[in-house]
Amino acid sequence: MLLPDLIARGRRPLAALVAALLLPLWSASAIAEPGREAEPQSDKAREADEWQPLFNGRNLDGWQVTDFGGQGEVFVENGEVVISQGADLSGIHTDKKLPVLNYEIQYEAQRAAGGDFFAGLTFPVGTSSCSLINGGWGGGVCGLSSLDGMDASENETTTYQQFDKGVWYRFRVLVTDQRIQAWINEMQIVDVETKDRRISVRFEVEKSRPLGFSTWRTTGRIRNARIRALPENAPSEKP
Repeated sequence: MLLPDLIARGRRPLAALVAALLLPLWSASAIAEPGREAEPQSDKAREADEWQPLFNGRNLDGWQVTDFGGQGEVFVENGEVVISQGADLSGIHTDKKLPVLNYEIQYEAQRAAGGDFFAGLTFPVGTSSCSLINGGWGGGVCGLSSLDGMDASENETTTYQQFDKGVWYRFRVLVTDQRIQAWINEMQIVDVETKDRRISVRFEVEKSRPLGFSTWRTTGRIRNARIRALPENAPSEKP
């Protein structure tokens, strides 16, 4: 007879005492699967826990349309942030409390219309800010604006890339104590040491600080934007 039955039927006091002592062990063994331990959280699951989405996929809650003057409309469609083509600059920015050093940002973007940069990211670097330009100066220039007063078209981060309309590209920016690194898809386009460098933004995007996205006479779409903090003194990734 099972121990719970002994208790329920009020059998001999000794049996009841034994049952009371052994019932917790019996219950645990009935629930637990013999020989099976709790599985540790996978690396992928732990990584997912570290990320914080920048947009909620429904509206622009926590973000403001940047008043550049002549900016296009910004809205959310199908979970994507759409920055419509304006007279010149258009975009959004946030004052959310986010990391300013030792962090990583990832996002996907496409040029939907127009022919210039379609998801320029202005991001904090300590007490300063910098911008990653993607497809500026007529459509192909990528790099950081600005380093020692030189923008993305004239410093050592300048590269030329082709961006096709309607195609999604993955962007990744890594900011540590000593470096700024950036990738398009799997290709690294920026790896620069920031020690003793003057980090700044062009005056046109000052209103994007501390963190914002912008376009130049172009409609851009952004999705899957997220950020995660990294440990202090986190090592930069090798090129």
